[in-house]
Amino acid sequence: MRRSAIARLKAVALCLAVMGAGRADATPSPGHRAAVHARTPSTDTRQFAAWVIASGDSGGLPFVVIDKRNAEVSVFYPDGRLRGVTPALLGLARGDESVPGIGQRKLASIRPEERTTPAGRFVASLGNDLGQKNVLWVDYDAAISLHRVVTSKPKERRLQRLATASTRDNRISYGCINVPTAFYDTVVEPSFTGANGIVYILPEVRSLRAVFPTYDADM
Repeated sequence: MRRSAIARLKAVALCLAVMGAGRADATPSPGHRAAVHARTPSTDTRQFAAWVIASGDSGGLPFVVIDKRNAEVSVFYPDGRLRGVTPALLGLARGDESVPGIGQRKLASIRPEERTTPAGRFVASLGNDLGQKNVLWVDYDAAISLHRVVTSKPKERRLQRLATASTRDNRISYGCINVPTAFYDTVVEPSFTGANGIVYILPEVRSLRAVFPTYDADM
């Protein structure tokens, strides 16, 4: 009983910290509705992050919660304080698993229905992608990373997709997670510089318990 009560207190404290960190510390530019603290994480993210801290699942490391249903990325300090939250672009297809061997295939061979952002718990670290600017590798074998929004194909309108209020147009990538450049530079990169961290990608098809067997919403 004592352990459960302490866990609940931690969860409440985390939620209060998240809400308190949701103040507008910066004014969003017209192209981004994602100033670092201009948003509050979704209810699903807040509840899941509370469990992460109460259970100690992140092992004292910084962590990220990616809510696919709300197309949102939230970054937390190791103690559970919110560092930043932003809309994100995700895999074109709905689904919670990567196709086996997809990380070794050429992009041109990956069919639309295979372009999923997998759900799960991943140990993530900064690294390079074919010598380009650093990315946060989430699942290296499946070639899934979190990185600055790709703008090399104007017809995809990725910046515009990030800026709209709807989440319906946030599904465009091959599976990687795209975030605004400013958010990556000021929130993601500093969080993982010199240390690994944990990335949790919440499922959109499967249940939380199916993906995270130890998850307990009542902790």
